[in-house]
Amino acid sequence: MSQKWDERYAEPEFAYGKEPNEFFKTWLPNFEPGTILMPAEGEGRNGVFAARIGWNVTAFDLSIEGKSKALKLAQEHHVTLDYTVGDFEQLDLGPESFDAIGLIYAHFPGAMKSAFHHKLDGYLKPGGAIIFEAFSKRNLQLKQQNPKVGGPDDLNTLFSTAEIAADFHNYEILLLEEAEIELNEGKYHIGTGSVVRFVGRKK
Repeated sequence: MSQKWDERYAEPEFAYGKEPNEFFKTWLPNFEPGTILMPAEGEGRNGVFAARIGWNVTAFDLSIEGKSKALKLAQEHHVTLDYTVGDFEQLDLGPESFDAIGLIYAHFPGAMKSAFHHKLDGYLKPGGAIIFEAFSKRNLQLKQQNPKVGGPDDLNTLFSTAEIAADFHNYEILLLEEAEIELNEGKYHIGTGSVVRFVGRKK
C-alpha cells in the first residue's frame, strides 16, 4: 500500500493541492487551538493549515514521499509538523493526549476501520473534537461515471452515516450527514462526489 502512495506523492505537483479541505477549513476554527492528530495526512495540506491557525500538529502517514512534501509545505508557511511515517497498526501515542483529530479522506481497509476508529478515540481527550470527511458508499457509482472524482473502489472501505454513528457512539454529534459535493482538490479529487461528514465532541 505504501508503494501506491509513494508513487503518487513523488509526482512534482501536490496530488490533492496545497489548500486545506474546505470542510476541515470551515470547522477547525470553531475549536480552541491545542494539540491535533492528523492520521493519513499525506502531503500535509490540512496539517499545515491547522498549524497556521495555532494548532500543535502531529501527523502520520504510510508514505515517506508524503512526509517530504508535507515538510516542504510547512516550511513554505513557516510552521512545523511532528510527522511520523509508518503503519497505522504500529502507531503508539499517549492515551487522551489530543484535543482534536482530523480525519480527512482517511480510508482504512474495511475489516479494520472500526478498530482503527476505536484506537483513535483512545487518543482523544474527553471534550475533544473529531472532524471527519470521507467518501460514502454511494461514491462508487459516481466514480464509475467520473473516475477523476477519486476514492476507493472497495465498497467496504467506504463509509455510511450509520457506521460513523456506531464507531463514535460516545460523542455529542455536532454534524453527521451524507452529501453530494463538488470536489476540486488537486488532480485526484475532481467532480461530483458523495461524502460522509461528521463533527463530534467526545463525552
